[in-house]
Amino acid sequence: MKYLLDTHTALWLFEGNANLPQHARDIIFDAGNQIYISIASAWEVAIKVSLSKLDLDGGVEIFLAKIAENHINLLGVRGKYLEVVERLPLIHRDPFDRMIVATAKTEQLTLITIDENIQKYDIPWMWGKP
Repeated sequence: MKYLLDTHTALWLFEGNANLPQHARDIIFDAGNQIYISIASAWEVAIKVSLSKLDLDGGVEIFLAKIAENHINLLGVRGKYLEVVERLPLIHRDPFDRMIVATAKTEQLTLITIDENIQKYDIPWMWGKP
């Protein structure tokens, strides 16, 4: 299976935060699964660190290093994602989350997220127990 991590999912994974359910961890660490993260998540981290809305030692540099250490595939932004963003209903107004949704939709990835607004979009998602 192919999965996309939401920004908070990746942060909780890298921190070892107990808010990330064991089921999600099992999926992420299953070598049979392909795990992705959007560059929009790294951009979001960089912006939030620069605005002091996120305290992350090492900032985006450490975030990117953790992506590589965990063998997570980093997806850039493609023109097709922007076309999808343009057509998404305004359920979520956060530009980073909208790009993550568009990425999941375009690449047919299951999004691992706790965000209830993202869960309202017509994309596969999971959190917690199977």
